[in-house]
Amino acid sequence: MINSLFRRKHYTGNADSGQLNRVLGTWDIVFFGIAAIIGAGSFSSLGEAIFRGGPGVIVLYLICGFACAFTALCYAEFASRIPTAGSAYTYAYASFGEMIAWIIGWALIMEYSFGNIYVAFSWSDYFTSFMERIGVHIPDYFTCSYTEAKKAFLNNSNNGELINAWKSAPVIGGLKIILDIPALVINGLITWLCYQGIKESKNFNNFFVILKLFVILLVIAVGIGFVNTGNWFPTSSVTSEPSFMPNGFAGVMSAVSGVFFAYIGFDAISVLSEETKNPQRDLPRGMLISLGLCTVIYIILTLVLTGLVDYKKFDGIGDPLSFVFDASNLNMPWMEFIVSLIAIVAITTVLLVFQMGQPRIWMAMSRDGLLPKKFQEVHPTKKIPSFATIITGIVVGVPILFTDKSFILDFTSIGTIFAFVLVCGGVLLLPNKEKVKGRFHLPYINGKLIFPLIFIGGLIFFYFYQPEFFHSLTNFSDPNEGEFRLAITVYIIFNLALCVLTFLKNLSLIPLIGLSSCLYLLTGMSHDNWFWFGLWFAIGLIIYFLYGYKNSKLNKEIKTIDS
Repeated sequence: MINSLFRRKHYTGNADSGQLNRVLGTWDIVFFGIAAIIGAGSFSSLGEAIFRGGPGVIVLYLICGFACAFTALCYAEFASRIPTAGSAYTYAYASFGEMIAWIIGWALIMEYSFGNIYVAFSWSDYFTSFMERIGVHIPDYFTCSYTEAKKAFLNNSNNGELINAWKSAPVIGGLKIILDIPALVINGLITWLCYQGIKESKNFNNFFVILKLFVILLVIAVGIGFVNTGNWFPTSSVTSEPSFMPNGFAGVMSAVSGVFFAYIGFDAISVLSEETKNPQRDLPRGMLISLGLCTVIYIILTLVLTGLVDYKKFDGIGDPLSFVFDASNLNMPWMEFIVSLIAIVAITTVLLVFQMGQPRIWMAMSRDGLLPKKFQEVHPTKKIPSFATIITGIVVGVPILFTDKSFILDFTSIGTIFAFVLVCGGVLLLPNKEKVKGRFHLPYINGKLIFPLIFIGGLIFFYFYQPEFFHSLTNFSDPNEGEFRLAITVYIIFNLALCVLTFLKNLSLIPLIGLSSCLYLLTGMSHDNWFWFGLWFAIGLIIYFLYGYKNSKLNKEIKTIDS
């Protein structure tokens, strides 16, 4: 049984079901990447990230951008070798075996579904604020979730809308009726658009990405003239002195969920392999170009926003770009109006990309027998995974009724980073391949000496930079940083072991750096994140052993050979 759990699936360089339309070129992939990356972060989670980390959160953007760059190279290598739908699930199947592939597929279901729930909430925030500006008021209890309103009331939040939603909500049968109607509606509309076909989705996306880039550049251009550099060095809650990191480095790392969520779009486009004209060339190029452009934009945008408004004001703000121009801040109604309007249509593209990704993951898993055959059903004329697309809309729509943004954000990020870790690790296990002209090839750099030098040298540098942190590294009982110190200790031990393995096995440097960087991002996750991820993981394993293992095509092939 153990062997069958970890038996790898072998793919040919031309693996292809031939069922989907190949209509996407390099710049279509770039636009899909920008659609997913910019929007999730700049129009939604950026506000929460700034509140947690202060202006110093740009350090975390650099760390995440660095980690994602090396991870993207690993994705690009897999996309070149295995040009089929399935993203990290398919890649894990080829490198780690079936059970790990299932775990990744299950994590991706969480990433895309929960990611879209969060963005749907943010879309609702922007839509509601825009309607207020044009004189149309939607009751507060119809613009947020029940859980979010209840949590705000119990925690005495400063968010007046959430408090009012809880207090003013109608009661039926002893239950307060609190629903995020705009989030539910946009989820339904996006599901309908995905069902129309890849060409329609592409045209819609490309147009709105242009609008999205326009409004971000406008925010930067207008806002830069009003930047107060004093806002970049607020009073530290740790030292009571002006600091770029007012909540300390631990505060910056606590924003890892929001910041990393802003980057997960580049992996979402890897599911479009079977709809890309030349996936071995176009997917890697599009992935890397979109990631590079978005990283630069994020850093500049964060510096502008934190220079315009005190970071503490971003608590609970779901529309940070329009927020800085409202009456309580810069008081520019015309900018507030433009940003709010464009943000509505811009965030829609994020929903589109994630909603396209989920059905294709399910389709790939169904092809392998790990999910029922119904999930691989392709519409005869629209050439899309029809049943899986409808189910995706339902899976995203139902949790909107009872979840809240902060829970969804943390839950999504840990699953994504976990998938990234396995993709980078999977590349280390791939055999060497012959170079083929016109396809992406991950450069091999022997990490035998370089990786241990980088890691150990980095440890020495940070020891001299922050000696007090290392002196108290084993103080795990500290109420503020104890959990983070424990995570860092585990991270250091793992990387030291990785240094030894690299020295002995001559492992490739690029996936090593990607793996180490992503592992570092996991140190920012709290015990609550790990608990819920573990619970999701356990549910996934139960489903796998009850259905997937028994019906797996690869497992059936093994039994046939053995008999």
